[in-house]
Amino acid sequence: MSFSGKTLITLLFLLFISLAFFFVYALIGWNVLLSFTESRGLSITYQFAGLEQYYKAVNDPVFYTSLKNNALLIILFIPGTMGIGLVLAVLMNTVSSRLEGFFRTVFLMPFSLSFVVTAAMWAWMFNYSFGVLNSILSTLFGLRVNWLGDPGLALYSVILALVWQFSGYTALIFLAGIKSIPVSQLEAAMVDGASSLQVYGSIILPQLKPWFLSSFVVLMVFALKAFDFIFVLTNGGPGVSTYVLALLMYRRAFFETDFPYGAALATILLLVVVAVVAPYLAFSLRKR
Repeated sequence: MSFSGKTLITLLFLLFISLAFFFVYALIGWNVLLSFTESRGLSITYQFAGLEQYYKAVNDPVFYTSLKNNALLIILFIPGTMGIGLVLAVLMNTVSSRLEGFFRTVFLMPFSLSFVVTAAMWAWMFNYSFGVLNSILSTLFGLRVNWLGDPGLALYSVILALVWQFSGYTALIFLAGIKSIPVSQLEAAMVDGASSLQVYGSIILPQLKPWFLSSFVVLMVFALKAFDFIFVLTNGGPGVSTYVLALLMYRRAFFETDFPYGAALATILLLVVVAVVAPYLAFSLRKR
């Protein structure tokens, strides 16, 4: 039995669509189904338990700690990353094309590295005894900071490292937005006597709204599902001071083998991400 090239391509397309549907949507549905069951250990019984797992989350103090940490991550990480990225983009836009290419490579390099690699690097830098940050502070001011061992400071240390890794990414997004603005608009403003600050404030920044929105959604989704970076850097500690929802879900499901509760936490996290992404998709489709 022979197939034409067009038929073969159609069959392959249907196969990929079916695999994508199974490994994404079908498994999401299975996860939601599991969150309404009750079982412990590796043997899942699928005994219906209603909203018991969600009630468990409401009564779990670590859940609220994780939710608060996710909120703090959003409040500090996103504005910090976008602010530094915008400053870097403006500075790169003022240098020559050769220097701009060099700085683009330098600033994008942290984002191109694996989160596991950068988390391990920052763990060494934050080390209390021989980390480079404490070595500098000890030499200049005679003090050492317990960056990852202090429950009140650990999450801020994580946010600092994440801002470092993502700032170059947002800088390139904003630089692309600045480059897309017609030069004639900028030249006309300069002819009219506008200063560089006025050009950026009145012409460039208002036209960067789509790029601000795109980077905001990417950073928001990462802040909600952040896991591997925090897992390697602090493992949620000290105590539960750097727990986020994704890390709590992982520990409840795979360390305590409470898979239904872990599935409920994953479903809650999914709903939060959808609540963030859906308005952006609706806005994009309506604009298109």
